[in-house]
Amino acid sequence: MSIAAQLSDYLTRQGARYEVRMHEHSRTSAETARCANLPASQLAKSVILEDETGCVMAVVPADRIVMLGEFARLLGRNKLRLAQEERVAQLFEGCEPGAIPAIGMAWGIPTIVDDELESNEVVYVEGGDHERVLRMTHEQFHELMRAQPHGNFSRTPMH
Repeated sequence: MSIAAQLSDYLTRQGARYEVRMHEHSRTSAETARCANLPASQLAKSVILEDETGCVMAVVPADRIVMLGEFARLLGRNKLRLAQEERVAQLFEGCEPGAIPAIGMAWGIPTIVDDELESNEVVYVEGGDHERVLRMTHEQFHELMRAQPHGNFSRTPMH
């Protein structure tokens, strides 16, 4: 199996450059980082939020969490909440649950990128299944996400 067809088509239309890397099966973004032997700070994690207006994707490093209040203020949408898994599965056809690529634009989902990801020399993105990631250089990722809104809306989880 290759990366999700809708993702592949979108990346081709955008002229995006990337490498596909295989890894052992994983269930979470933290596990993906371990299995793929890469820093979690370099793995772009998608978090799908929704309100009465619709869904939006927050893209943050896998070792961070979305500060919902900050994200909502950034968008002017104060009733955002995590989207239900069934809704996410409907939106991201061709992707396995829990492996949604952090490129919501491929599915027509508004995508906002946390500035923390821009500090990485390399960024990895889930490929739509639990065994593949896309590897992009900073320049490749920046070019792909250039037109998307950016902001500071993530933090390291407190233990």
